[in-house]
Amino acid sequence: MASSSKNRTKTGVFSDAFICTGGTLFAFLLVWALWSFISPNPVFSSGSPNRAAGRLSSAAGNCFGLRQGFDLRYDPPARNFYDDPDLSYTIDKPVRNWDEKRREWLKQHPSFIPGSENRVLVVTGSQATPCKNQVGDHLLLRLFKNKVDYCRIHGHDIFYNTVLLHPKMFSFWAKVPAVRAAMLAHPEAEWIWWVDSDAAFTDMDFKLPLDRYKGHNMVVHGWADMIEKRSWTSVNAGVFLIRNSQWAMDFMDVWAKMGPQSPEYDRWGKTQRETFKDKTFRESDDQSGLIYLILNEKEKWGSKIYVESEFYFEGYWLEIVGRLDNVTDMYLGVEKRARELRRRHAEKVTESHGRLWEDYLMDAGYGRHGWRRPFITHFTGCQPCSGDHNQMYSGETCGDAMHKALNFADNQVLRKYGFMHRDLMDTATVLPLPYDFPA
Repeated sequence: MASSSKNRTKTGVFSDAFICTGGTLFAFLLVWALWSFISPNPVFSSGSPNRAAGRLSSAAGNCFGLRQGFDLRYDPPARNFYDDPDLSYTIDKPVRNWDEKRREWLKQHPSFIPGSENRVLVVTGSQATPCKNQVGDHLLLRLFKNKVDYCRIHGHDIFYNTVLLHPKMFSFWAKVPAVRAAMLAHPEAEWIWWVDSDAAFTDMDFKLPLDRYKGHNMVVHGWADMIEKRSWTSVNAGVFLIRNSQWAMDFMDVWAKMGPQSPEYDRWGKTQRETFKDKTFRESDDQSGLIYLILNEKEKWGSKIYVESEFYFEGYWLEIVGRLDNVTDMYLGVEKRARELRRRHAEKVTESHGRLWEDYLMDAGYGRHGWRRPFITHFTGCQPCSGDHNQMYSGETCGDAMHKALNFADNQVLRKYGFMHRDLMDTATVLPLPYDFPA
């Protein structure tokens, strides 16, 4: 039965290929014949044969499952790491020789090699059950849409996880097994980018400066001076970038040993409290564990972790949201003076448009004293799903701030579609934009 099924599959693929190629060739010959009829002695201008060949190649590519240059239907029968019965996606079993295994997989799938050194997979997620907060599911949906928008604009794949990949690694620890599994599932990606569910992209044009991180394997937002002062808030582990590598596999194994599934969990909680005097709770947490490794194992881990402080790799929402109206006004003011920035364009070429903006933002400044859009706004402490927010502020304050930041980001997307929220506190209403807005 298996052999018969295999033969049918081969026949089906061959038939599809034959029909696709034949149809493409017929279409090409039909166009040629019509052109010959209109112009008996056709003379192609420079480059025309290439354009015709390009159209033929593109048509064939669509038939054969090529998407963005990737051959999604080609997976050769040669064995690779996926065929190893000892390979496990779970956090409790180490992966060895991962760099070599990734390289071999890419050799077997050459369509994924171009651009692989900068390819990013975004990973995020939320709980499996409905939110306790009555507006929590709506907020999580909007936050997810925001991430999908950013990924679509910049060509990133995204994985949204809603289950615990280790039953004991809950809350903030749930990200570790999810990121580790994503590395195995996506050998074509060089970087895995974890973004907490309560973080929103608020500059849709901004691209990660990956060249800056060439000598590093992990990127976190934080402040080096606070790390040296041993503060458990000196970095934020809710958004991080990690290179898909053996280094990362080993780091994840060490990091995970501080988690609640480990017999060393209580000991690590005590060690973290002794190390970070401003830490007020007893349990071992991922953020304190990360800082501990940066501080105490600098050669092995710390030297390969880039602490980003030059822009809002993730920024605390309380110091950002109140400035968004002013940032909007500043950007509109620049557009009024620069016609090239007002020119309408397809969403697919947003990155090109973003590069135009850079010349106008040289003096804008990052951070709380600048007026450049914050890259990621992180609603730390708001807990939109459970509603168990920090008592420093109300649930309404958190909700209003989230909607404002999400509408601010959404405007940058809707502009490509000809619409815009005129009021950042009005989520439901948009208005069509006139030509040459905002001249």
